[in-house]
Amino acid sequence: MSLLRSMLFSTPLLVLATIVMWICSMIASVFDRSGRGQHRIAQIWARILLAVSFIRVRAEGLEKLDPRANYVFVANHASYMDIPAVLSRLHYQFRFFAKTGLYRIPFLGWHLHRAGHLRVDRSNARNRLKSMNEGARALAGNGISMLLFPEGGRTKVGLREFKEGAAYIAIKAAVPVVPVAIRGLRECLPMGSMHIRAGKAVLRVGAPIVTAGLKLSDREELTRRLHGEIERMLEG
Repeated sequence: MSLLRSMLFSTPLLVLATIVMWICSMIASVFDRSGRGQHRIAQIWARILLAVSFIRVRAEGLEKLDPRANYVFVANHASYMDIPAVLSRLHYQFRFFAKTGLYRIPFLGWHLHRAGHLRVDRSNARNRLKSMNEGARALAGNGISMLLFPEGGRTKVGLREFKEGAAYIAIKAAVPVVPVAIRGLRECLPMGSMHIRAGKAVLRVGAPIVTAGLKLSDREELTRRLHGEIERMLEG
C-alpha cells in the first residue's frame, strides 16, 4: 500500500509541484536578483513536498537562534528529504553549496545559479579553497546564512567524518556555526530508493558556537566539536 501511494500519489505530485514552483522561481528571478524571492518560493516548495509525501518534521531548539543574525548551519545528510526539511523549518535566508555537475543539469542548474547558491569544485585543493572563500565573502557581505553538509554526501548508516569546509567558512567570516541534527528521514526515503514512506522526523538545532577570535588553524578542533554535537543530538 505504501509503495502504491508513493508511486501513484506522492511522486506525481512531487514532480508537478517541482515544475510549477520552478516556473515561479524563474519568474521571480527576473524581478529579484538577490535570490531572496526564490528562497521563499523554495520554502513553499519544501512544505508542499513534505505534505504530499505524508512526512511531518518537528523542529526543536529554534529558540536558541537570533532571528536577526546570520549563521553557518551544519547538518548531517542521510536522505534527499533533508533539504526540504531544513527549508521548511529554518526561517532564514540561507544558501548552500552545490556540486559543479548540478549546474549543468537543465532547469535545476538555472535555478541554483539565479537563486544565488554557490558552486563547489572538488577537482583539486585550489578550487576547493576558492569555493570556501567565496562562501565566506557571501556571508560577510549579503547578510545571509549558509547551509553545509560536511559529510560530503548522503550516508546509508551512521555519521561519516566531517570535512573542514564549514568550519573554515565560519571562522573566515567570523559567523557563529550551528550544529543541526536530522533524525527520521533516512527511514522515509532511504539512500538509493525512490519509495517515499510516510513518517515523522525531527530537526534538532544546537546552540550556536561563536567563531569570533578563532584562527583558521582552529578549524580541525571546531570540526571535531561539530561532529560530536551532531552525533550527540542524533542519539538523544
